[in-house]
Amino acid sequence: MEPLFTGPRVFQNYDLGELIEFVDWRPFFQAWELVGRFPDLLEDPRSGKAARQLFDDARELLDRVVREEWITARAVLGFWPANASGDSLQLYQDNTRREVLCEFPMLRQQVKYHGRQSNLCLSDFLAPIESGTPDYLGAFTVTASGEVEDKIRQFEREHDDYSSILLKALADRLAEAFAERLHERVRKEYWAYADEDLSPKDLIGEKYLGIRPAPGYPACPDHSDKEKLFELLGTQKEIGVHLTENFAMDPVASVCGFYFSHPQSRYFGVGKLGRDQVADYAARKNLPVELVESRLLSNLAYEPRTVIGS
Repeated sequence: MEPLFTGPRVFQNYDLGELIEFVDWRPFFQAWELVGRFPDLLEDPRSGKAARQLFDDARELLDRVVREEWITARAVLGFWPANASGDSLQLYQDNTRREVLCEFPMLRQQVKYHGRQSNLCLSDFLAPIESGTPDYLGAFTVTASGEVEDKIRQFEREHDDYSSILLKALADRLAEAFAERLHERVRKEYWAYADEDLSPKDLIGEKYLGIRPAPGYPACPDHSDKEKLFELLGTQKEIGVHLTENFAMDPVASVCGFYFSHPQSRYFGVGKLGRDQVADYAARKNLPVELVESRLLSNLAYEPRTVIGS
């Protein structure tokens, strides 16, 4: 299905109040080593008292963050005509599909499955070029930043480590909630490929059609893909998020990724990679094998001969 628009669209000062119901509190409590289902955790006979106090403090601070506008939610998302070219994602300048805008080489699982399950690659979720079927790919970056960094530093100067850590965690949760809310709007409005009525609990449980994998995560473990994704969206210019030399996002409370609408798309991990696959991937990215190996070190099924930066 064709999206409502192609190219990037920017969102400035998104309503924070709209994002609160999309907050997934589980990682918040896990960061404080309080493990359990939310909200059942609040009634746990062993850790419920501590969890309840932490949650009350978080909600009180969150209300203040929204009321006093410590955080500004910004985003840029876009859609492009696209097809799969082998194991790569090929994006086009426009709907004529005559001129290639850019390519994202992807990696395929190298797992020995018993039965009919196939090894997946993200390119499987785009129509292949040879099919003649026009398809599309989306991309996004969201951030929850603004005065929050100054407030965190203020808490640290006042030796209020508890409030500093709490605020960092809340900014992170709001960025993830923003990614969740925007993805919902993509599915229902901007791409409009899903007729759904899901609760926030269903969304957290990923019971929706389509996926939003992020560079650096199991399905596409190469963090350097963020560089091309940022160029595609104009992320730094439009919403002020930039990449460090190690491809970390700054501000930290930011999320980026791709949008796939294929009804059978799902999250997966590529697992361990062999030399032949890494060599093929490096060739498609037009980069030295040694550099690619250094970026994918934790995914290698072998010991590289040379590691750049070691």
